[in-house]
Order: sequence, then C-alpha cells, then structure tokens
Amino acid sequence: MRIAIAQLNPVVGDIDGNLQRIRQTLEQLGSGRPDLVVLPEMFLAGYPPRDLLEQKWFIERCERGLGRLAELSREYADVGILTGAVVQTGSNTGNGLYNAAVLFAAGRQVGMQPKTLLPTYDVFDELRYFDPAPSLAAFGFAGERLGVSVCEDAWNDPDEAAGQKYSTDPIGELARNGATLLVNVSASPFAAGKDGMRYRMLGGHCRRHRLPLVYVNQVGGNDELVFDGRSMALDSAGAPIEVMDSFVEQVTIVDTASPGAGKYQPLEVTWSVYRALVLGLRDYVAKCGFSKVVLGLSGGIDSAVACCIAVEALGADNVLGVTMPSEFSSAGSVEDSRLLAANLGIRFEQVAISEVYDCYRRVTRDLLGEGGTGVAEENIQARVRGNILMAISNKLGHMVVSTGNKSELAVGYCTLYGDMSGGLAVLADVPKTMVYELAQHINRDHEVIPGAIVRKPPSAELRPGQKDQDTLPPYQVLDDIVRRWLEEGESAEEIADSGHDRATVEWVVRAVKANEYKRRQAVPGIRVTGKAFGTGRRFPIAAKY
Repeated sequence: MRIAIAQLNPVVGDIDGNLQRIRQTLEQLGSGRPDLVVLPEMFLAGYPPRDLLEQKWFIERCERGLGRLAELSREYADVGILTGAVVQTGSNTGNGLYNAAVLFAAGRQVGMQPKTLLPTYDVFDELRYFDPAPSLAAFGFAGERLGVSVCEDAWNDPDEAAGQKYSTDPIGELARNGATLLVNVSASPFAAGKDGMRYRMLGGHCRRHRLPLVYVNQVGGNDELVFDGRSMALDSAGAPIEVMDSFVEQVTIVDTASPGAGKYQPLEVTWSVYRALVLGLRDYVAKCGFSKVVLGLSGGIDSAVACCIAVEALGADNVLGVTMPSEFSSAGSVEDSRLLAANLGIRFEQVAISEVYDCYRRVTRDLLGEGGTGVAEENIQARVRGNILMAISNKLGHMVVSTGNKSELAVGYCTLYGDMSGGLAVLADVPKTMVYELAQHINRDHEVIPGAIVRKPPSAELRPGQKDQDTLPPYQVLDDIVRRWLEEGESAEEIADSGHDRATVEWVVRAVKANEYKRRQAVPGIRVTGKAFGTGRRFPIAAKY
C-alpha cells in the first residue's frame, strides 16, 4: 500500500484551520496521490485540548469537523484519509468520548478504532476525558487489513523496560485479529533520548508479529509540550523503510511492501534539546498571537542561551534584549550583553535600575528598616527588572521570555514576580549543566556567545561579590541530585548511598519541597526531559512529608 505520512503541526482548538491543513496536503500530493493519507492523533482538535473536551460547544464543533472531513474525502475520492479525532461514544455512561482514529473514503466512514490505553502518568490525563475502546478489530482497506492503534496503544512492550505496563496488549490483539499492516497515529511529546526508545519499541512490534508498521507523530509546540515528529515506516523485520525528519512538518509517501533499506540514527541529545526549545518557543509565540519577544540580558549564560534560542526561533528583528544594571552589576555584564546582542544582530537597550531600587528602599524604610543587602533587598532588584520587562511587554506588545533554568527552579533560587515573570520560560526544564552544553552547541562554528559569558562564574549579581556557588552546591552535584529525586524517584537515602554527601542531599531535597509554592506560580516552561516541573508533576504545597 502507498501511504502518505502527514507529519503536521495542528493548532489546538482550530478545527477549521486543521481541516484546511488536510486539504492543502491533499492538494500538494497532486495527481499521483497514494492509497491513504495518515495524520496524527487527535489532529482535528489538536493535541492536547485539555478541558476544551469538557465544553459541549467544542464537542459539537469536533462533530461538525468530522462531517466536513467526510465531505472532503468525497472530493478526493481516490484516497483514504485516516486521522485522529474526538468521537462521541453515544453512551449515557462514562465520559461519552473516544480518542479515536477514523478512516474516511469516498465520502463515508469506513473504519474507526478508539484508543484502548488511556495514560494518566506525567503530562497525560486521558481518563479524565475519554472512555477506552470496547474492542479492537482490524478493518479492510485497499487490499490490506489495517490494524490501527492510537499512540499509547503501542507503548505496552514487554521488551522495553521503560515502557508502561498494561494488562492489555492492543498491538498483539490487532495482529491476532488478522491485521496485515499496523498503523499507529500519535501525539508523542519529545523528551531527550526518547526517540531511540520509541524506535526500538515500534521495531519490536514488527518483529514480534512479522508485520510492517506505519507510525505518524505530530510535530510542533503546544504550551509546555513539544512534539518532535520523527514519523517512520518499518518493514516486518523492524527495519526502516523511511524515517522522517525531526521538528519540521513533512509529508512523505512510502510503499509498505518495500524492504527496509534505511538506517536509524538516534538524535544527538544536545542538538535535539536545542531544536525542541527553538520549535517550542516559535510555536508558543505564534499560537498565542505574538510576533516579538523581549528578555533581560544579565551577562550570564542563561539569558545568553535563551536569547540565542529566541533569535533562532523568531529572527533577530523580532527579539529585544534589555540590560538592567544596578550598583552590584559588573561592567563586564553590561558589555558582554552588548557584545552578545551585536553578534546576534538584535535591538539592545539599557535601563539602569539603581534609581528605582533606591526609591523602593526609601519608601519602605519605615517598614523594612535601613541598610543591609539581604534576600528582601536582592529580590527588590529582581522584581524591579521583572516590572520593567512587563511594562515593555504591555507597551510594545512583546512577549517576555523568562530565562531561569531548571536547577534554579528546583531549589527556589529565583524570585517570584521578578525573574520568574514572563509568558514562557524557555529553559525551565534545562538543568544548568545542560545550559552550558547548549552554549557549546551554539558556539560550535563560531563565537556567538562571548567567551567571557561562558567562562565567568554564575552570579545573580544582587549583592557585592555574589556567586551562585556561595548558596548552592556545585551545579554538577545539584543537577544529579535533582535528576535522581525528580526523574528517577529515588529517596534521599538512596541518593546519599550513591555517593553524594548526605547533608547536601538533605539540603537539596528540603529546598525542592519548600519551593513548591513558587513553582505553582511560575510561567509555563518547555518540557525537554523525562520529568519537568509543571503539569506533569503535581505535588501538594501545604504538606509535610
């Protein structure tokens, strides 16, 4: 069977626009159209629509969208259209909705398979909205028996230790029910290193059941999630017939009868994280109705990397960098920021905050007392800077990009209503050690980020001679403890037993717990690791554990 894999970027909620993307794809295929076009999971509604699925008017629009897709298939009667969609179950019990793959051909629905495995871990909450498939069955089309599954249905792989464990094996059941070709429609979000695991898992299904498989994944950024695409077709031995590019829209026609002659090359981690951040920022800005961004340039590595990502995502003409020195800022920080801006070709402005800071201190003197450069005084500076950036946003219509990293966010080394202000935190799921790796990637061909920024010891520059390491453990230590606690689920005792200093581990764990209230108020951050702060991590604030 000749299949067009349509790795496309939907907009959540924009059913009309997503239908138009299907029409454009069909038009671009021209006269040599394949037997079938396959689109990602829930493509008509966009994924994830979250609580839009609880709105009656939205479900009605989804239903009308299916009707219009049937009409479109009549117009292009020589090709079947298989897409993910929200489908009403027709039952008075349960949630009343399926997350389904629906096949239209020549103006009518010729197949439909709801999703069986509804994930509730990490960023997923599908049992909140959907009912599981009552049954699994292959259906005939163009000389094949299609075993169609939806995303998570393929993630029950006994040979892949990192996969979820379910009592139901949808792929195996489809194979036993006579499928001759497996098709999986997905909206599988990116995480560093996930692509290799996904490939091994899909290839395992092919080898286990001796069937070819077509996998189509959504691409693009939707809020915190980035979808990397990397759609593929595999032969019955699990060898690649076609592996599509990552982080870009692409439509490719494959012949599932072809032997797999290609090779699979796992994505290089730093490159893939960088591309995910670029795509996530670009789509977030555009889909939220912005075209330009502003960010504070401190002369540090975080703001420099964030600025480079913004320029890559949006173009230099759409990025404004603002340096906001105080009496504690080094001359090098201002000049390093100026040089970075010149290297990138962005607009650069300087707004000194000493006068505002002094006024703030003066008007609060009777309440807060005189003198000192403690945490309260340090945070005043951060909040003045945050207010300036938000004023620029209000006046010029630029979205503020927050530049803090995951290491800081984990232990609360950040200021509410200050450096945590903004529309999107581009590095919120990037540990400090990875920030340096991203800087090396950016500078791989020539120096974009000035060497002085890369070499200088990290500092918030909120008091004389301040260095991050005066307050925090070395970042290599901090990041490993945070990873073990957050992503691996290890206890403090297990982390200490791995070789870390017990007092340091206990300090980090206490800090992570104590700053849950800050993270609950943080702006959305792009997810690039296996466990990010945000919707995928739901810990209580008022708790003792």
